[in-house]
Amino acid sequence: MARVLLKLFAWLFAFSAILAAQQSKKEDPWGPVKFLLGEWIGEGGGQPGESAGGFSFQPDLQGKILLRKSYAEYPATKDRAAYRHDDLTIVYRESGDEDLRAVYFDNEGHVIRYVLRAGDGGNSVQFLSEASPKGPRFRLTYVKTGDDKLSLKFEIALPGQPDAFSTYIEAKARRVSR
Repeated sequence: MARVLLKLFAWLFAFSAILAAQQSKKEDPWGPVKFLLGEWIGEGGGQPGESAGGFSFQPDLQGKILLRKSYAEYPATKDRAAYRHDDLTIVYRESGDEDLRAVYFDNEGHVIRYVLRAGDGGNSVQFLSEASPKGPRFRLTYVKTGDDKLSLKFEIALPGQPDAFSTYIEAKARRVSR
């Protein structure tokens, strides 16, 4: 009888540990990207041809998705008129999938699908698109550099060279609100 009770207690302990782990996952679904939550403004810039802008990451749909809204304003140069770039990214987790995913849309008609990978002990996250022989591959990396500071890098790899990324944009940002 004692052996049966011991097995029952061991099973109950294991079951409660599994439930606690699942509950903790439900309470913090955005763990790898939590450091990105809030409103951010770009730092630096101001030189001819450089943009000014900002972005936000906010939960939406009762916490089921994160919305990233971003803009960049480019001043006029001798070769082109001033313009504004706007984009929207939806970060989500498909049912039963551990990986966070994202889909990006912008005012230029681009659509990019990403898988997210956390790194550096929760202080960085990489958005990586799938390789395609017909189109470029994209990588967007955020790195926490302080309490309310981060750096970001957007890179592009040409078709047929899926791991030969070239930097397209590098920027720094500071959080202005959570």
